[in-house]
Amino acid sequence: MTAEQLTMGVEEEFLLVREDGRLSGSGPEVVDATAEGHGEVEQELKRCQVEGVSDICRTPDQVLEQLNGLRGELAASAAKRGLRLLPSGCPVLPETEEQEITPSPRYLRMAEWFGATARSLATCGCHVHVGIPDRETGVAVSNRVRPWLPVLLALTVNSPFNGTDTGYASWRYQEWSRWPSAGPPPVFSSLDEYEATVDTMLRAGALMDRAMIYWDVRLSERHPTLEFRIADVAAVPEDAALLAALIRGLVARALDDAGPAPELPQAVLRANLWRASREGVTGSTLHPVTGELVPVQSQVDDLVEHLSPLLGGDIEFVKAGIGRLRERGTGAARQRAAFARRGELADVVDALVVTSATM
Repeated sequence: MTAEQLTMGVEEEFLLVREDGRLSGSGPEVVDATAEGHGEVEQELKRCQVEGVSDICRTPDQVLEQLNGLRGELAASAAKRGLRLLPSGCPVLPETEEQEITPSPRYLRMAEWFGATARSLATCGCHVHVGIPDRETGVAVSNRVRPWLPVLLALTVNSPFNGTDTGYASWRYQEWSRWPSAGPPPVFSSLDEYEATVDTMLRAGALMDRAMIYWDVRLSERHPTLEFRIADVAAVPEDAALLAALIRGLVARALDDAGPAPELPQAVLRANLWRASREGVTGSTLHPVTGELVPVQSQVDDLVEHLSPLLGGDIEFVKAGIGRLRERGTGAARQRAAFARRGELADVVDALVVTSATM
């Protein structure tokens, strides 16, 4: 099975900011007033967040078209309220007030049970769904793609600031790890073991419901898909479309591989993910195949080579996307470059915000 035979979709979370760059709690109003022409728009845990959800896509170009449209529609709705749409994994400027929870019964229960973990987080990710034949197959695919998660994270880092320079390329990944169900998925011997683990976490109180399975890769509870939750929201939609193409290729490769899943201890994978979160593509992690400490940039080349036989017509899109990313830098690199010009965090916000005129 080639990648082109698999469907995909993308969800992007955004922050809403005022003209001064501070967060705004008008998310529900912006969502309600957004004219939908591409996919769907939804509310999120915090009132300062909104989400764009693409339709089912069959090519990376379709993904890019959808994301451009969704960003433009949300940005236009925000602009009518004097607000701006910020694609950053974490708030850029320091916030002096706790951001309000969106007043839905589920979100309010989450805030009550999980306390400061729910109340203090305002992080934004990019989630990629890929269609799978069945849930049992999805578990096997999850097992096989685990070792490559740090490379995907390194490519998509876009949250170096959280009121100050955190020293990380993806501070969102560190913040998100506070949830008891977050992080890399374990290796599961079967769907039964996967379901039993989730049931145990529910009984333990680590999950409020099955929608709170926050592993970096999980079986979707709403769609016949495998959902990758590893990435920061992309600074530009081209980076998100590249991520979707790479992930679809990884799933196709995993479906094509008949052997056992690679053996990578959870502690080693967590160490690699920490390093990827810390340095992005400028650092090194343990290679998912050889176990040697290797620069991430060379691992990106290895990933593309690993996927090439199954990428089909996506290969040129992927190669062009990797080339652009290396030329322009990751979202984190672009954020730091904007800050370096004058040492002003407001410049970072200005450099990132989406305007409907640019879509």
